[in-house]
Amino acid sequence: MTATADAEASARVTWSILAEPGDSVAGELIDRFGAIESLVLVRRAVRAGPGEIAERIGDAPSFADGPERVRSELVKALARWGPRVAGADPVAAVHAGAAVGARLVLPGEPGWPTGLDGLGPHAPFVLWSRSEQEDPVGTAGCVGAMAVVGCRANTVAGAEATAEITSTAVDSGIEIVSGGAYGIDAVAHRVAVAAGTPTTAVLAGGIDQFYPAGNHELLRNVLGRGRVLSESPPGTRPTRWRFLARNRLIAALSDATVVVEAAARSGALNTAHHALQLGRPVFAVPGAFSSAASVGCHRLIAEGNAQIVVAPRDPVAAVLPGAAAASAGARHAEATVLTTGSDPHVQRTLDALERRPLPVEEVARRSGLSVDDAADALALAQLEGLVANLADGWCRR
Repeated sequence: MTATADAEASARVTWSILAEPGDSVAGELIDRFGAIESLVLVRRAVRAGPGEIAERIGDAPSFADGPERVRSELVKALARWGPRVAGADPVAAVHAGAAVGARLVLPGEPGWPTGLDGLGPHAPFVLWSRSEQEDPVGTAGCVGAMAVVGCRANTVAGAEATAEITSTAVDSGIEIVSGGAYGIDAVAHRVAVAAGTPTTAVLAGGIDQFYPAGNHELLRNVLGRGRVLSESPPGTRPTRWRFLARNRLIAALSDATVVVEAAARSGALNTAHHALQLGRPVFAVPGAFSSAASVGCHRLIAEGNAQIVVAPRDPVAAVLPGAAAASAGARHAEATVLTTGSDPHVQRTLDALERRPLPVEEVARRSGLSVDDAADALALAQLEGLVANLADGWCRR
């Protein structure tokens, strides 16, 4: 690594120590001046005030609403960052990450997820990545990524839905992204690990602090098949606001987001809203209207913010460019079978048949239909492959 690259990495790690995840003022400064120069300006401003930075920014459109607003935002930001400036030690952070086998990834480097660039000034300054794979996603041939999220206190039905949706996705070569939490997150990760498909767990704290403790073994298993990511420096404790900030990364890393179960106030809904802001498809699984775990999903669907998951392959069609037509064709086939199977005449003739052939007249007698109606129903059932017309009469397949 060159001296310039080392300086860039050091500045970005320092920024990750000074600013909380998603701090847009820090992001704007880095976009405008670069990580190194903006850090120099901030260190001077902590001692002398925001005048120099405000003057350098001028009327830049990225800091909209005029000079007074710029100065106001900078004053508040410096008040946030100031207490951390003296103790910011990027070398110690890098060493702590290396101690647990973590790799530091910078924007633009190999391994940096390009989906994060859509976050603009809210993008992470760096990423810490842990994996037992050299290339945890690329070499596995993944064709896309899907976030599967939901509540921690899931129902049995929610776990089953998660397993089906995740299994369908991994069978199509889709990477699974989630937050490593209890409940829906854990089910999604376990299914991906069991299938041998890469999965990414995004932490709300430092890369050296697997949380929750009860999922430590699960997260260790994730390392064997995929990766664990964090934007916070090692040693950072997970907190409520960091969980909420973490959710934007889950959404940005994924081509589509599926919410399986979510209460009225849920972090999974926060992830869905981030996905919507990024213009990524959102899906929600409906549940019992009396279930508190489904209130959030129902609201997403009712407000038009999420597509309803009718079948486990529906989200796959949003991730894979060629899967939409296949999904539509399968839906059509399902609809045809449903129409035929629900036709009362067809159902009555099917109930009347046996394994041995019966003449149409006997089928009519047993079903209580006229011979013409029985013949029509049998012909329709034959088109669907439900019955066979043999030399001696009709029988079930």
